[in-house]
Amino acid sequence: MTSSATRHSEQARPADRSAENARANGHRVRLLAGMATALVEKGYSAVTIADIARHARVSKRTFYEHFADKQECFLAVYASASDRLLRLADEAAQPDLGWVEQVRAAVHAYLAALQTEPALTRTMLLEIQSAGPEALRLRRRGQQRFATLLLERAEEGARARPGARPISAAMATAVIGGLNELVLEAVEDGRADRLTELDAVATEFVRAVLVAPGE
Repeated sequence: MTSSATRHSEQARPADRSAENARANGHRVRLLAGMATALVEKGYSAVTIADIARHARVSKRTFYEHFADKQECFLAVYASASDRLLRLADEAAQPDLGWVEQVRAAVHAYLAALQTEPALTRTMLLEIQSAGPEALRLRRRGQQRFATLLLERAEEGARARPGARPISAAMATAVIGGLNELVLEAVEDGRADRLTELDAVATEFVRAVLVAPGE
């Protein structure tokens, strides 16, 4: 091979790697979507690798290039959904709003996002509780991240209110736990497509816990 050909080959390699990475990322996205579809169709316990691969339109071999088993794929779907929910809530809580309005906007964005795909929301929220210890840890981390967002917004508001009630991380976690129970109850009652109906009670709950009497 001439030096010119060698240089041409070396220049092509980054492009080849980029195309390969894009293809792999595309497969992963399709596998996550395939798992989401299979979850709604069958529920986690009945889903097979073949189901996921079929919905993703890839081979089982491609599945195993990305995930060790169906649980790992399920957790990736849950993590991706949690990241999206947190991002939407954070974006909704605009800093130019008062802190109560920020909380209200964040809660509404969270509920509205869950409501857009009620069947998947029902499956994800209920199945995560029986998908093993790692699933429960992932769920807890998601709740902690949402609690941190709430805590940051409430602390910003507290600084502007002399004599405001101190807000602890434990209190923020308790609030998120209560909100999640409201959502779970609605989902179990078949109201996953009407979660924004919880806006008022959820916001009032947050205010009751975080706002000192008389404010």
